[in-house]
Amino acid sequence: MFYSIKTPWWLKLLYKDCIWQIKDTTKNIFLTFDDGPHPTITPFVLDELKKYNAKATFFCIGKNVLLHNDIYRRIITEGHTIANHTHNHLNGWKTDNDIYLENIAEAKKHIDSKLFRPPYGRITKYQLQQLTTKRFQLRPIMWSVLSGDFDKKITPEKCLSNVVKNAKSGSIIVFHDSEKAFERLQYALPKVLEYFTRQGYSFEKIDHF
Repeated sequence: MFYSIKTPWWLKLLYKDCIWQIKDTTKNIFLTFDDGPHPTITPFVLDELKKYNAKATFFCIGKNVLLHNDIYRRIITEGHTIANHTHNHLNGWKTDNDIYLENIAEAKKHIDSKLFRPPYGRITKYQLQQLTTKRFQLRPIMWSVLSGDFDKKITPEKCLSNVVKNAKSGSIIVFHDSEKAFERLQYALPKVLEYFTRQGYSFEKIDHF
């Protein structure tokens, strides 16, 4: 599995209509969590965030919102941002445009947000253009640092290192509140929160687009 921990400049240029990092001159970091809500993993994330008064952005799958609406409501109640991640975690490169867009629209019925992240980061130029139309009015949010927590081939320590070595002020960091990622997330997230808090950083949600 090949992926870049730090988003390369040429990819940001290719998809320049997406938000890859936050222009931030203060010491703020933007944690994001994909694929939830999950009945046990998302509460773990929320509990860890609360210890540091940290806010985050949760890119939710529509069907998971329906399955675990109590957890979804907890995310909102505790002051975090929720965002659209399609209804069924579809890959935009491998899905017919009409089906893909309808899936986003279905998720939008259950997720009240103007933010969107394509699963796997894979979306076509046409699909991106449609996000700006009156039907959707969504802003695509990507990332500047991948933790790699989804990668079962890396150690929890490597996952932590990926974030600590590459994150800086304004970074959008991707974690996953999913079963596949949990072994690495469970180790790395508390240490990321502790490390950057000690360095004088705050953790903020994405909410002004």
